[in-house]
Amino acid sequence: MELYTGLQRLTITRSNLQIIQARVFSKNPQLRYINLSRNSRLTTLSWQIFEHLQLFELHLEEVVFACGCEIRWLQLWQQRGEAGLSSQQLFCDNDYRKILLQDMNISSCDLPDISVSHSNLTVIEGDRVTAICNGSGSPLPEVDWPVNGLHSINAQENNTIHSINITLVNVSRDDNNFLLTCTATNIVGMTNASVQLTVHFPPSIVKLKEPERRHDTCIEFTVRGSPHPTLQWFYKDKEITHTEYVRPDMDVYQDYIEGCLTFKNPTHHNNGNYTLEATNYLGVATNTVYGHFLDKPFDVVTPTTETHKPEEDTFGVSIAVGLAGFACVMLVVLFLLINKYGRRSKFGMKGPVAVISGEEDSASPLHHVNHGIISPCTLDAGPDAVVIGMTRIPVIENPQYFRHGHNCNKPTTYVQHIKRRDIILKRELGEGAFGKVFLAECYNLSPTKDKMLVAVKTLKDPTLAARKDFQREAELLTNLQHEHIVKFYGVCVDGDPLIMVFEYMKHGDLNKFLRAHGPDAMILVDGQPLQTNGELGLSQMLHIASQIAAGMIYLASQHFVHRDLATRNCLVGNGLLVKIGDFGMSRDIYSTDYYRVGGHTMLPIRWMPPESIMYRKFTTESDVWSFGVILWEIFTYGKQPWFQLANNEVIECITQGRVLERPRLCPKEVYDMMIGCWQREPQQRLNIKDIQKMLFTLMKATPVYLDILG
Repeated sequence: MELYTGLQRLTITRSNLQIIQARVFSKNPQLRYINLSRNSRLTTLSWQIFEHLQLFELHLEEVVFACGCEIRWLQLWQQRGEAGLSSQQLFCDNDYRKILLQDMNISSCDLPDISVSHSNLTVIEGDRVTAICNGSGSPLPEVDWPVNGLHSINAQENNTIHSINITLVNVSRDDNNFLLTCTATNIVGMTNASVQLTVHFPPSIVKLKEPERRHDTCIEFTVRGSPHPTLQWFYKDKEITHTEYVRPDMDVYQDYIEGCLTFKNPTHHNNGNYTLEATNYLGVATNTVYGHFLDKPFDVVTPTTETHKPEEDTFGVSIAVGLAGFACVMLVVLFLLINKYGRRSKFGMKGPVAVISGEEDSASPLHHVNHGIISPCTLDAGPDAVVIGMTRIPVIENPQYFRHGHNCNKPTTYVQHIKRRDIILKRELGEGAFGKVFLAECYNLSPTKDKMLVAVKTLKDPTLAARKDFQREAELLTNLQHEHIVKFYGVCVDGDPLIMVFEYMKHGDLNKFLRAHGPDAMILVDGQPLQTNGELGLSQMLHIASQIAAGMIYLASQHFVHRDLATRNCLVGNGLLVKIGDFGMSRDIYSTDYYRVGGHTMLPIRWMPPESIMYRKFTTESDVWSFGVILWEIFTYGKQPWFQLANNEVIECITQGRVLERPRLCPKEVYDMMIGCWQREPQQRLNIKDIQKMLFTLMKATPVYLDILG
């Protein structure tokens, strides 16, 4: 099976198949359908065969299993309705008597119970901490702490068959907010329990950059500390207070505080040293940066002083005196010449007037220098411009990528480079703050096709910082490869503009698609309104939602928090294929979906849970909340959430615990799923894998017809 990595459907029937190894499908992550019916010699199966698969259907008709604890997991799956098993009649052989699997009664055979000594552990960096995990049940489970990615030293394990201690010594700040998970495994299945590890450590100033000249000049900073430190800025030994002209803007994520000390139209009076002080109960960190905004008017540059011998100094003074005397003589001669010839104007000039004409001044170098100082420049390359989903947008940085995307211990990401001559632009698709998006033809991209239609994203004004962001984004997108994430092909960097090449999704963003296939969609023919065909039904809506859920499961497996999940940021291709990913145009096209904070940060508050709005806390659970809103969008054919309320009213509603009402055409089971996504406590929200299973269960009742697009 290792050779068939892209396999999605597998059928083995009427064969001599007897045994299936536990890890046989480890190289087939896309496998969704397995048919093992009518294999008379297949008498047992292990749940571990299917552990890492997201099965839509598993067919086992006319397979008679040996009754026993080994297939108890199958009985549980059938009871829960997983993988379509509830609609099948499954049998097992009990002392040469065939009985229904659902009637099998096996004693002392069930899923293990599990418990941990702490649900939360708070320690100071460098401390030692122990957590205990107990597993019980029959059969007695094996207990383990899988700790991949943990930086702290795993000093000792006291492992018995049903209990295990994990001791961490010299706990590292890099393990702050790490989720320690313990598993209990037996022949029936696996259960787990988690411990949230919080590490407190003194603050450190990770970055403090000299300001760049812009409309709103910014001293960028990044501070790390747990608990979050308080920040103070000092200039000339006085604390800086928030004013119209100087203000600190910051965003908080986990144990990082990032932002800017922003200046509005600074002058030479603002030049000087700026000190940032970060304080929490464990310590204080300070750092100073020099801010140079403008030169003083008519400032004389003082030459560098050098040490000379006394006789050399005397010689220099003599030369200076001589030159000064010569200059005086020349001035006297020039004055006499002007007096003598100036009024007669032999050469047709009017004395010295032409020297101060406006035309001369407009072309002077000084004019250009001054103009350059105030040239417009956006803040897109600043600390708020990062990769979220498939694009750089002015929201909040995703630390999962920027913190760990350049880990020296991980292999280098190789981004595919595409020659500019292979890209033929056809037409413009849209424009965002970063640049433009074009439909293009790309040659030599596929070994099976001469040319392909692609979407090309250009980067305008490629400053050094923007180029670095471009490279980091390309590396991220190269690593994010999934059937429900918009495919990234590579970059073109031989010349400007810099280009990113994505697959072309014919039907554009999902929000527009929903509106075009809803009951209120109208088109004009000869100036008269005409109802469109192809209204989406329940099966298509569930199909759309399940594909977005599959993409989210993948992002969560990569420890990637999206932060801006919405239908506007999903794209639709042929055959109702839906993928997560956009090209940054949604902040311009759907500007009313965003709430502007602090001048340039834009937050999609209508899709955000209370903890994200109040504390800027973003997690996989906050993405689940957003998915609930996506479900609401799908079943309202693309309406804006809380469309009847202003942004400040939306914030009040969400933080006070109100939720969106059930859409008119939405089944109760789907609305219950939305409510499960909108639980106030993040840990009480549905898991995205469970959501996908529920969607699959609902889809079984209604076949999916994909012919609405032709």
